[in-house]
Amino acid sequence: MAESAENLPFLVVDGDAFVPQPHARSPWSPDMLHGRILGGLIARTVELEHGDPDFHFARLTVDLFRNTPLVPLRVSTNRVRDGRRIRVVDAVVTAEQGPVGRASAVLLRRGEQPPGEVWAPPVWDMPPPERLGPPVPASNGWEPPMHLWRTTPWQSKERSRVWIREIHPLVEGEKLTPFTRVALAAEFVSPLTHMGSDGLHFINADYTLCLSRLPKGDLIGMESGGHLSDAGVAVGQCTLYDESGPIGYGAVTAVANPVTMRL
Repeated sequence: MAESAENLPFLVVDGDAFVPQPHARSPWSPDMLHGRILGGLIARTVELEHGDPDFHFARLTVDLFRNTPLVPLRVSTNRVRDGRRIRVVDAVVTAEQGPVGRASAVLLRRGEQPPGEVWAPPVWDMPPPERLGPPVPASNGWEPPMHLWRTTPWQSKERSRVWIREIHPLVEGEKLTPFTRVALAAEFVSPLTHMGSDGLHFINADYTLCLSRLPKGDLIGMESGGHLSDAGVAVGQCTLYDESGPIGYGAVTAVANPVTMRL
């Protein structure tokens, strides 16, 4: 029986390499790998090689400094620091043209929650997907490789909020872990914060994910917290949620791109 299109992985294993499949492409170009795949692959590898039940992935910063076509990828990691309360890991992704991305991850030891109350944002009132109707459809030839619900049109100057549900495994034969799931989703901070009334004019150079806890369930929510730009350089940030409430923050830097994305 043929495998459902939604069950097809983004990456197929070939020895020590991961081979991107056609649906892993970026909306910027049909022969360009989507940056979210690099971030997800790094998160998956760091978690496998350095994860520990006593430690929490508090931060992941992914540098996307070189575009790559859909060619085999390899990941190497290095534990920079392994202390009693903090673990720091570096990772590099290479393709046939050399390094195409790198990341650093910070793991903090779980412990007792301190007493007292600290200001927190109000309860998120984003409607659940079942009240928002069908996911966002394909546009301009790009099929979103996830289920995506928005409260505003793609081209809009309004504050944006989304739900994301992954529908593809990252690596063949593996289920998404909560950490990999949110690492894949977090790259969407860039279009969420930088898309305007005339489309998306910025392509991100990195993204950072800061988590107070891992998500529960398969839905990741995001709400834009702001966009600032000048002289072709932009920064953006948002709050991340699951169905139980806020789980962390995402931030990106981006540079003006001569190609405008209109979805």
